[in-house]
Amino acid sequence: MALSVPPRTVRAQRTGRASRPDLDTAVLLPRAAAQRLAEAAVVLRGFAACEADASPALLQPVLAAAPWRHMMTPGGQRMSVAMSNCGQVGWISDRHGYRYEPLDPLSGLPWPPMPAPLRALAQAAAAAAGFAGFEPDACLINCYAPGTRLTLHQDRDERDMAAPVVSVSLGLPAIFLFGGLRRRDPVQRVPLLHGDVVVWGGPQRLAFHGIAALADAQHPATGRCRINLTFRQAL
Repeated sequence: MALSVPPRTVRAQRTGRASRPDLDTAVLLPRAAAQRLAEAAVVLRGFAACEADASPALLQPVLAAAPWRHMMTPGGQRMSVAMSNCGQVGWISDRHGYRYEPLDPLSGLPWPPMPAPLRALAQAAAAAAGFAGFEPDACLINCYAPGTRLTLHQDRDERDMAAPVVSVSLGLPAIFLFGGLRRRDPVQRVPLLHGDVVVWGGPQRLAFHGIAALADAQHPATGRCRINLTFRQAL
């Protein structure tokens, strides 16, 4: 079941193409294996393989209640990545800044509940990466169209930095950019495939990270896009 994506996002102009050699390398890596990026940062290859194909269907009611939207940066720029949220709070951005809010600003209603299977997946991935007791209360859902990228940034709007970030990749392959605690630090280019999960925390909790421009393709689970689920313990 392909996930419904925002039409304007699907028609976005391509601004670049992900490196095919990087993505070809990912195919050679063993599935369900841990690829360590740093002391407390790992890619769990294929960890969400069983849940990945079912995840788009789980997200349909979430997106029906809280549709895709392109948020604005505090500087007034429209974000190229379409977003939504589920959970106790949702991450938002507007002219007032970056923050978590309990209500969807479009509807004025609470964000949709986090689907239980996805919450369990995030907890299991965190435990597998060495972060037992992870209690995610927020899930940011991003939709990447071909050409869309996410520049290097830190996840620093959460109150408790002791909890990790758990990021689940669905659909089209992507190149994950993982750096250090300073923007100028060297950046690793990490290929991610459908069902891969990245977990980082501890000394790497505030590592800079992003996504390179997405290559154009089709995926049977999501169509012409990549869906990313980022689970955080925000409160």
